[in-house]
Amino acid sequence: MFAFISSLFKSKPATVNTTDRMKKFLIVGLGNIGDKYENTRHNIGFKILDHLAKTESLSFETQKLGDLTTYKFKGRTFILLKPSTFMNLSGKAVQYWMTKENIPLENVLIITDDLNLAFGSIRLKGKGSDGGHNGLKDIQAKLNTTQYNRFRFGISDEFSKGRQIDYVLGEWTVEENDKLPERLDKSIELIKSFGTAGLNNTMNTFNGK
Repeated sequence: MFAFISSLFKSKPATVNTTDRMKKFLIVGLGNIGDKYENTRHNIGFKILDHLAKTESLSFETQKLGDLTTYKFKGRTFILLKPSTFMNLSGKAVQYWMTKENIPLENVLIITDDLNLAFGSIRLKGKGSDGGHNGLKDIQAKLNTTQYNRFRFGISDEFSKGRQIDYVLGEWTVEENDKLPERLDKSIELIKSFGTAGLNNTMNTFNGK
């Protein structure tokens, strides 16, 4: 009898919080704030999250260090973040929201442009170098690791010598704009898969597609 009564007052194991934590994801689209950057190649991270928000009728709200919205899908919670720190200080926003929302590193996904991939190509990796990308460089410095998931969207390298900055901060061509909607839809599928099927399954399904 005493054993039964005692059992009623025992604290419950902390498995619920751990489970909830593993079902929460931080999806960070890299870009620069301001109208003049909105349609530039460097802002593809913002563009993908904006497309997801529009598709799911979500609205971003300006909060500390970025614009955020929350997307619920198949029991998962996706916190979508567009940092307002400008590209070169992206790590500050990533670190802050990871801590605030108690999101483990393995549930963080950084979306960025990549000059080394053909236009529209998508590539998911669980680690890697910054590749000279200032946004990734700052994230690596703030998190003190290269072991974080990154979703790279190809913007190609069709620029002449010495014109890289102009190209990256330039706007999409008419032909690229025509092809973007399908690529944005595919990008949304990748994000959903990352949260529901995991990193490895998602890499196998989407890399090179």
